[in-house]
Amino acid sequence: MQLSEFDFPFDPLLIATHPCLPRDHARLLVLQPLDGSLTHRCVDELPDLLQPGDLLVVNNTKVLAARVVGRKSPSGTEVEILFVKDLGDAVWEVLIKGTFRLGQKIEMGAGVFALIIERGARRTTVRIESPIPWSEWLRQHGRMPLPPYVKRAPTDQDRQWYQTLFAEHEGAIAAPTAGLHFTPELVTRLQQRGVGLATVTLHVGVGTFKPVTVDHIEDHQMGAEWIEVGAEAVHAIEQVRGKGGRIVAVGTTVVRALETAARAEGRIRSYRGETEMFMTPGFRFKVVDALLTNFHMPRTTLLMLVAALAGTEFLRRAYAEAVRERYRFYSYGDAMLIL
Repeated sequence: MQLSEFDFPFDPLLIATHPCLPRDHARLLVLQPLDGSLTHRCVDELPDLLQPGDLLVVNNTKVLAARVVGRKSPSGTEVEILFVKDLGDAVWEVLIKGTFRLGQKIEMGAGVFALIIERGARRTTVRIESPIPWSEWLRQHGRMPLPPYVKRAPTDQDRQWYQTLFAEHEGAIAAPTAGLHFTPELVTRLQQRGVGLATVTLHVGVGTFKPVTVDHIEDHQMGAEWIEVGAEAVHAIEQVRGKGGRIVAVGTTVVRALETAARAEGRIRSYRGETEMFMTPGFRFKVVDALLTNFHMPRTTLLMLVAALAGTEFLRRAYAEAVRERYRFYSYGDAMLIL
């Protein structure tokens, strides 16, 4: 397929810079691909839209406060660093703009600095020197890594806003945003409805946001991201499928985790490792029946995955409706439910 086929209706003014509060009061566009219907609802109506015996699968990754402002030594030039991946032995892969030489020191606080040990087209790595464990220092001093399209600086409130109710295992540089819509009250009502809940882990990394720059999308290469689909989730999925219930993925990260685990053995199995799965229209889903997801930017792998489930032209019509009705887009925005 051509990249230009994913120039979906969009208006930059619709990018949300703050979440809807309460979280479950966000708007919800319900898509029914079988009959082509579009219905305007609210996230807190989710219990009425799902059936007893359905299973919601959520991503329990936790976002690192991975955004740090430092200063190049000895010039004092301010730079911003995004700590992407812990490579072990105090070495991290980072994203950083500017010109740096090997051995360049970046000071980040009293006695805390990063030393550039690799700088290339593929990646940049640094070695951390800190008097306290680096993960602890980040929790105290790092800022939440809001996406660049959120045109404001992170605040202390974002430490709560940009973390899902299910966040447990630290390692993501971005939130699995469909999960941001859930509140304890909504989860309780879903359980009372007879809807189950299972968790998987995908640590959102640069692979999710890597721009598609090729004309033929099949030539795009995803970056690797770490996932874990445990035995408990697999058992829950098998139980639900055996009784005719639906597997409802909460977010594209969950789709990628579940379908990766299914591809490894031909059916859903426990899986722990990396995934580079890239889903485009024509992909055959083995596990996921329905999807709750936010509205995504044109020409992104996220949009292509959703199109694979909903159908490209139907999804294009849904996006046109969302723009016309002024739905809020992306991380802090509204949601759609594909049934």
